[in-house]
Amino acid sequence: MQRAIALAARALGATSPNPVVGCVVLDAEGNSVGEGWHQRAGGPHAEVNALRAAGERARGGTAVVTLEPCDHTGRTGPCTGALLDAGIARVVYAVADPDPTATGGAGTLAAAGIDVEGGLLAEQAAAGNEAWLTSVRRRRPFVLWKYAATLDGRIAAADGTSRWITSPESRADVHRLRARADAVVVGSGTARMDDPQLGARVVDVEVTQPLRVVVDTNAAAVKPGARVLDGTGPALIAVAEDADATHLEGLAPVVRLPRAPDGRGLSIPALLAALYERGVRSVLLEGGPTLAGAFLAAESVDRVVGYLAPVLLGAGPAVLADAGISTITQALRLDVTDTVRLGPDLRVSATPAVAAAHPTDEEH
Repeated sequence: MQRAIALAARALGATSPNPVVGCVVLDAEGNSVGEGWHQRAGGPHAEVNALRAAGERARGGTAVVTLEPCDHTGRTGPCTGALLDAGIARVVYAVADPDPTATGGAGTLAAAGIDVEGGLLAEQAAAGNEAWLTSVRRRRPFVLWKYAATLDGRIAAADGTSRWITSPESRADVHRLRARADAVVVGSGTARMDDPQLGARVVDVEVTQPLRVVVDTNAAAVKPGARVLDGTGPALIAVAEDADATHLEGLAPVVRLPRAPDGRGLSIPALLAALYERGVRSVLLEGGPTLAGAFLAAESVDRVVGYLAPVLLGAGPAVLADAGISTITQALRLDVTDTVRLGPDLRVSATPAVAAAHPTDEEH
């Protein structure tokens, strides 16, 4: 199963709106005879690729797969049928499939006389599918908020300069996050100040470029010639329903959304719903303090990754603006899940305590 989890991870960022899945096929004597993973949406599933590699050696053997085999026909046939046709005698899977359109594979296999076991290394496998599992459960994209700051919580100096607070090692790690995300989202302030390109660049690896999204409520920040419109990847500009966005016609797709109830910015639930409709299942939020505050106020942040540099500024904009928290009892507590040194910096990963329940808890 650990090998299957590692195989699944090879396709992170390439399978959306599908999950990442890995599979190892063992022959009747327990020898590994076939491996596979789901490489892209619309392509063969992990089980099919592993069975093809195993051939006749799969008959009477075991399929070890990270996600319960699907039991429906979409762009490909059901994996349950492929396993039965191959003569597999036993199936071991890690995580039950929570998708109502695909679940039931374990029951179908068991009814056909297959020995089925679920739950092996479920927590480890679910962690690799965190974004997809969250999107299925909440019907919106998984949101990872990333920020880079000094030890005293500043994202820029008092004069607005911010390049570079963190190290090259941290910046390279951010590009890996981008490569795994379906969409990268920034706000109008970031677009105006930094003119970011938002593409993913990973050394010696060909990546699928994420959808680059600018939340430009009043359609005033993104101008012709902006780097986000350079054509290296898809882009989307989100504006208010009443904004004049005629200057963006022909430059990039524009989605019109309702304003937030307080009139400041766009409705975050509406933004996430629009992205979900476009097949986005994971969002890397790289916006500044205002947009981050809006996402947190909307309870729409699933994971936080902070890159902390051993630098002090003492003044300048803080990491987070108003998030609807007015007293210490309302503070959003985080559960730290990982700390890593990247060059001189420290990367801290954490999950909001209110969302800390495992993505598969509701399915068990």
